[in-house]
Amino acid sequence: MIDVLVVDDDFRVAEINAKYVGKVPGFRVAARAHSAAQALAAVERAPVDLVLLDHYLPDQTGLELVHRMRERGHGTDVIMITAASDVTTVQAAMRLGALHYLVKPFTFAALRTRLDSYAALRRTVDRVGGRGVAGQEQVDRIFSALRTTPVPSSPGLPSGHSEPTTDLICGVLHRANQPLSAHEVAAETGLSRSTAQRYLRHLEQAGRLRLSLKYGDTGRPEHRYAWVAP
Repeated sequence: MIDVLVVDDDFRVAEINAKYVGKVPGFRVAARAHSAAQALAAVERAPVDLVLLDHYLPDQTGLELVHRMRERGHGTDVIMITAASDVTTVQAAMRLGALHYLVKPFTFAALRTRLDSYAALRRTVDRVGGRGVAGQEQVDRIFSALRTTPVPSSPGLPSGHSEPTTDLICGVLHRANQPLSAHEVAAETGLSRSTAQRYLRHLEQAGRLRLSLKYGDTGRPEHRYAWVAP
């Protein structure tokens, strides 16, 4: 499980963000904080993997908090979630190592896409880390794991299909470095295999995925799907 600290000065917004996190498989809310001081105390009391951080806090800005965390040796990953959209703040967040920057207001699908890419990053680092030294290919995989591609609106979705689930599946396939089967997509997204297969079939028919067949020694060929760049 990936432990998350949710930081927002608005108690209601913090509650909503925490509920969003709790809906994403593999993530859990370890603590909530409503000021920079509370957030720093929470990190020092029980280290977490990821901080979802608002910039406008009552005692310090979110970026000042990140700076203090780094000074104290906390390498906790950070995703900014804030209404601050000026370029100066965005650039400062990048320089301090924020992995994503999500501007309020946002949808659950937008947050989930970023959490999924963060989980993919951790898996990639874990796989590469066992080798001790990363070559260029492994470095490219680490950096590409964080990329997210907004999925355009699809007003023609069939009955029973949803935009958030479509976004989730497209994000997984966009980040994959090889074609994936319905079983693999289901494992990555937390969906059932039948649901993943239904969405994959629609996306392939819509031209957003490419279908290939993998033949084994016996039985029917396995259907595998790859992202088609727009």
